[in-house]
Amino acid sequence: MKIFSLRYICSFLVMLTFFSCEEDDAIIGDITAATNVVVQAEIVGAYDNFPDGDGSGLVIFTITAEDAITYQINFGDGLKELVPTGKITHRYSGNPGVNTYTVTVNAIGTGGLASTVSISIDVFSSFDNQEVKDLLTGGQGASKTWYLDAEKVGHLGVGPAYAGIDGAWWWPKWYEAQPYEKCNDDASSCFCNDELTFSLDAENQLTYVLDNMGATFFNKAHSGLGGDDVCLDYDSSGTSIVSLAPSSVDWSTVEDPDFESTETVMNFSDDKFMGYYVSSSSYEIISISETEMYVRTIDGLDSALAWYLRYTTTPGSGSEELDVIYTDLVWQDEFEMDGLPDTANWTYDLGAGGWGNNESQFYTDRSNNSKVENGALIITAKREDFGGENFTSARLKSQGLQEFQYGRIDISAKLPEGGGTWPALWMLGANFETVGWPTCGEIDIMEHVGNNPGYVQSAIHTPSSFGNTVNKGGADILNQSSEYHLYSVNWSPNQISFLVDDEIIYTYNPGIKDLATWPFDAPQFLILNIAMGGTLGGTIDPGFVESTMEIDYIRVYQ
Repeated sequence: MKIFSLRYICSFLVMLTFFSCEEDDAIIGDITAATNVVVQAEIVGAYDNFPDGDGSGLVIFTITAEDAITYQINFGDGLKELVPTGKITHRYSGNPGVNTYTVTVNAIGTGGLASTVSISIDVFSSFDNQEVKDLLTGGQGASKTWYLDAEKVGHLGVGPAYAGIDGAWWWPKWYEAQPYEKCNDDASSCFCNDELTFSLDAENQLTYVLDNMGATFFNKAHSGLGGDDVCLDYDSSGTSIVSLAPSSVDWSTVEDPDFESTETVMNFSDDKFMGYYVSSSSYEIISISETEMYVRTIDGLDSALAWYLRYTTTPGSGSEELDVIYTDLVWQDEFEMDGLPDTANWTYDLGAGGWGNNESQFYTDRSNNSKVENGALIITAKREDFGGENFTSARLKSQGLQEFQYGRIDISAKLPEGGGTWPALWMLGANFETVGWPTCGEIDIMEHVGNNPGYVQSAIHTPSSFGNTVNKGGADILNQSSEYHLYSVNWSPNQISFLVDDEIIYTYNPGIKDLATWPFDAPQFLILNIAMGGTLGGTIDPGFVESTMEIDYIRVYQ
């Protein structure tokens, strides 16, 4: 064993400036600097013939001091750690061979005063993975840029970090992002702009630069804001030293015989990260090829969570395209004849309650609530006592009249105004009355909430996901009530894409298509309605009187 020890007794001259406001007094406790700081470094496997260790690169640090409340240690390889207990084991994994590191410890006393101590150590590391370095960079003297593989299921995912939490633990079993899901939501769109560049210099040193265009996609637990994941202004520029280390995970316990890992971990200096911020700078490379990379990292605040990311060397992978283009117009309603809606195309749902959504309207078939006028279908929600409810509206459907399987549906519409309005353009499986919901499957082409004006949403409901809507995307639009916007769904045997004004906002494409995730290989019918209040509509404005949704046309292409 080789142990380095250095004792420093430090003294400080501290200048304190106090501010007062009126008669308020600031009460500050004793401010004490840590003293008698001792840093010991035990190099694992070191003895007379091998003074720099056994090649594992492991060093056990023990730090003590008087009046210290915690310690921060900079290991000298670009990594640092807060060590409240004063004891930590660190693995050095620089270039193979003996490397010298300057270790700096800040012993932090009360009031944040820090006493700083540095020692120098020599550590032998025998671990290397040249194949990984070459695949990451293209080889010595080269650089390679990686992009989020947004077209893949699971470009972001999360699952249990280790065995014993929830059965199988080596894959993102709790959540896998759908293709382009993290590119179509405004809250996460910055994620798809990231460019991750790895370089390997002539001395075989691996470095990393993340260009995230000045915005970082933060996990909600790490943003400090609460709520959902969000893009925040956070510049990640700067070059990081990357050291490779052997995996600490026992992958031999994985029960899937087809699972393989490179068993190589990337450690980034200076707290750098790979796009999605979860307070981690260490990433295990599950797999890597010339063009694809799959990594796993442990959440820095919750060690039971493992996050997964997929990358590709193909630029523009965040730019989504439709998988099938439908051009044959097979059905349309242009709403050209004034009067009641065409009975060859439309019938009604009648009654109150909102079918389980706690809505406040009574649906009628009266012209007061739905009619065709001046080239548009007009659905009106209004405040009036009717059928025991305080509001009336209409819900039109093409059930049993016009039903479609696959194709593109375009609906040009102006949306109602007012808190509590909840207009929707959507579809249900034609087998709804025999198998029920959600077994029949539901395709929400457009929903808008009057209490959140200017934001429209599209969603999917299936037996595997129906209560808490997770398969969804949205977009901000302008003049949603005064101008027509085009709301579309492009439904193929492989995926369902939603568009607003011809821009894709969300694509649903589950990796496994079965009865639970894909009840979309059978016909569906159209539904057009304005609900009031309910689970999504929310609080109804006390001043609301009436408002309309106008539909210029509906066209179906196959």
